[in-house]
Amino acid sequence: MNARWFLGMLLAGLFLCSPAHAAPIIVDEFGTGIGTLGPGFIAPDPGPGGLSAVLTYRLPFAGVVGDVLMAGTSDGGAIFDVVRFNGNSTLIFYSDNVPTADAPADTPGPPGVLYGNVVIIQEIGPEGNNQAIYTPLSGQPGFNAGFAPTYTFISDGRVPVPEAPPSFLLGAGLITLLGYAWRQKKNGV
Repeated sequence: MNARWFLGMLLAGLFLCSPAHAAPIIVDEFGTGIGTLGPGFIAPDPGPGGLSAVLTYRLPFAGVVGDVLMAGTSDGGAIFDVVRFNGNSTLIFYSDNVPTADAPADTPGPPGVLYGNVVIIQEIGPEGNNQAIYTPLSGQPGFNAGFAPTYTFISDGRVPVPEAPPSFLLGAGLITLLGYAWRQKKNGV
């Protein structure tokens, strides 16, 4: 068995065993994104009733058009945050500016008009450290069959620094060992 074949099989196994069906996308109101194509940026919302300057993230897929409304926990379920999918590979984050505007997603209000495709989700956690987890079903806002994303919207706070997944660490270690063994063999040691 040669090293190239073994390395190819190892990489194929890591790829096939990784959970490609559960692509996590985590965004916060400060422009930090995991699973997005770069950080958030301020841009106009081209959707109905969209504001001229809102926090926008690029997604690696188009996503089903619609709005996700986040109901608060400590305020009787009032809707202060809206996440919008325009079907153009973007996620737009509208966050409330109460009591003050302290983050790029904070806007004077939500979009003036909502899409007909709306989902309401509940935030979890205390005010000042809350988030909402959302896994869209087929036809719901943000759904994509090829990626099957799960979203975490952090409306008060920042995205935590991620740790490397165990499969990545295992793969990197095995590749390093294989490279070392190949080099030893090549050098005749």
